[in-house]
Amino acid sequence: MTVVSAIDRSPRRVRISTKLVLTIGLLWTLVPLAWMLLSSFKNSTDVTSASPKVLFDPTFDNYRKLFSGANNLGNYILHSVLASGISSVLAVALGALAGYGLAGTKMRGKKHVAFWIISTRMAPIAVVVLPLFLLFRAADLIDSVPGLIIAYLSFNLPFAIWLMSAFFAEVPASVEESALVAGCTRWQAFWHVVLPLTKAGLVTTFVLCLVFSWNDYAFALVFGGPHSQTLPIAADQLVTQSGIDWGQLTAIGSIVVLPMIVAGLAVRKWLVTGLTLGAVTGE
Repeated sequence: MTVVSAIDRSPRRVRISTKLVLTIGLLWTLVPLAWMLLSSFKNSTDVTSASPKVLFDPTFDNYRKLFSGANNLGNYILHSVLASGISSVLAVALGALAGYGLAGTKMRGKKHVAFWIISTRMAPIAVVVLPLFLLFRAADLIDSVPGLIIAYLSFNLPFAIWLMSAFFAEVPASVEESALVAGCTRWQAFWHVVLPLTKAGLVTTFVLCLVFSWNDYAFALVFGGPHSQTLPIAADQLVTQSGIDWGQLTAIGSIVVLPMIVAGLAVRKWLVTGLTLGAVTGE
């Protein structure tokens, strides 16, 4: 039973209250994003006006300034795409292999192992920054995209393993056993039979890891530098002692937010399916 059908079958008062809450939540989320997008097309006078202006003459000056001059945003975008994209792909690939092994292993204390894995993801970033910084400095990974990839992977991999192990646990054991009886090797059964049944989990895990990496500020600030700075760092550089360039700040905010919204909408079918399979409860 879907959420919509459950609401439709509820008493009228409950339906109205539920739809009202959903509407308020939707407005709470969309209005600030829509206002930020509108403000990115305003000139400096309109964006800082004491009375909010809904009707104005749009301009692309804020976006042109971001892609011109010494601080061209193109390099920041490239670093963000490479670091977040590659780290998310690696997290899903390694998380699927480890999650499959964890879900299919019959051993004492498996639940404790699963909890230990996800507990490493719960650790505050401040706890892991210093040890990673010392390791990265020794390995000459500071101010490099590979360094950011490893940093993001270290934080996303436990989450990917935990999620994927729960998705694999949802696959009936008889499915894999049938493939093995039919003559498949263990790897063939995993690759051709089990893995396709967890498409929703793969997409869900990838999108969540991508969002975490794309929006990261702490790791990018500590491990990044002039040759590896990402979009959140570029946004931070617009806040200076002399003032805040609100026009460019809203423009770069739109550039940061819109790709993740588009990605979420593009895979919303798989994302919703994955999040409603009970995978987020873990093992």
